[in-house]
Amino acid sequence: MIRRANSWRDLGPGVDATSSFVAPPSPTWGGAYGPPDVPGDTKKDVGEQPIFTTKAHVFQIDSGTKKDWIPASKSSVSVSFYYDSARNTYRIISVDGSKAIVNSTITPNMTFTKTSQKFGQWSDPRANTVYGLGFSSELELTKFIDKFKEIKELTRQAAGLKQGEINGTVENHALSPQPNRQSLHQRTNSLSSIQQNDSGSLRERRNSFTHGGTNGLPANATTETQLKYENDRLKLALAQSSANAKKWEVELQTLKNNNARLTAALQESTANVEEWKKQLAAYKEESVRLKKRLLDQDKGGGDPLMVGQLTDQLERIRLDNHNKQEEIKRLTAQLQDLAVRDGQSSAVQLRIQSLEEENRTLSLRFQDTQRQLQESRSSRDQETRDLLRLQESLGSKITELYETHETIVATMRRESNS
Repeated sequence: MIRRANSWRDLGPGVDATSSFVAPPSPTWGGAYGPPDVPGDTKKDVGEQPIFTTKAHVFQIDSGTKKDWIPASKSSVSVSFYYDSARNTYRIISVDGSKAIVNSTITPNMTFTKTSQKFGQWSDPRANTVYGLGFSSELELTKFIDKFKEIKELTRQAAGLKQGEINGTVENHALSPQPNRQSLHQRTNSLSSIQQNDSGSLRERRNSFTHGGTNGLPANATTETQLKYENDRLKLALAQSSANAKKWEVELQTLKNNNARLTAALQESTANVEEWKKQLAAYKEESVRLKKRLLDQDKGGGDPLMVGQLTDQLERIRLDNHNKQEEIKRLTAQLQDLAVRDGQSSAVQLRIQSLEEENRTLSLRFQDTQRQLQESRSSRDQETRDLLRLQESLGSKITELYETHETIVATMRRESNS
């Protein structure tokens, strides 16, 4: 029989909800379905010995509904991994009689998904279908999954080597963005560099007030230049710190919103779990009661119709019990995820507090630098006024000396003429 899934939640925890192909985790195989006519190579076409072979029931997804499994073999058949040396590819091939029911080329992007204890599936985009394999035991399924991963890694390595041969110079060009990443790292660490060198630069600024500058420049001019440089540098550091703080605040708010949303969902799920636990207890009691009635009916040779109804009801209760247990596991996983997110939110809060403290420290340094710059400008203005007064006094003295000189020269000329 073909089992139809009402929704992706009915398919088991191993099925991706976003996939367009959804199927039941363990379909019933061994029915009266014959294998479909699937074109493709047989084992003789490959011309190689199988790398790995196992026995499994083969299924294909219904191309119309994308939800139902269609058996491709009446019984378990051999499913093998082959290496095609002509095309340098790996394939999964299964042949039932003279028909190739599976001929799938493995690519690095393929994924084999375990959907139940003995069943798994993978999607083949080239064939535009999904294959399913039902194994006799979980151990056989695990072996197949391990071999699938190993072959997929080999295809990934082969694709990488081929890409490297085609684009031999790509690696040299790919290294060029590293200086940009390094400069970005240096800019990110600028705050810590300023904090480490702050004490030394402060001592240098204080010494410059008394010793003056180099290269024969006035001391006040050199000091003002240094203060302007420090002022600009602190402005840049303050802006970077503010931007980082805003970014962390936005991220913290996002985490808080996600945390609140997940907490609400968890509370709702917890309430549902409690309700389901009550229903589960009621189902268990009903199951025990029905089992007892069934035993009584068997002993008393009761009505076969009643026995069948009780058996169906018991099976439905068991199925509901299984679904509730799976839902409880899912909610437990969500609870653990919430705990991890809560820890991340705490770390972000600590980081924001640290950034705010650094921001306040930089603001104080900025104010101190502005005050020193103002004092330096006031001192320079006073010295300029003193120099102007001295220049005026010196000019008047020079004028007097010049007039005295002219008087002496005129007197000497008159005496020499007489």
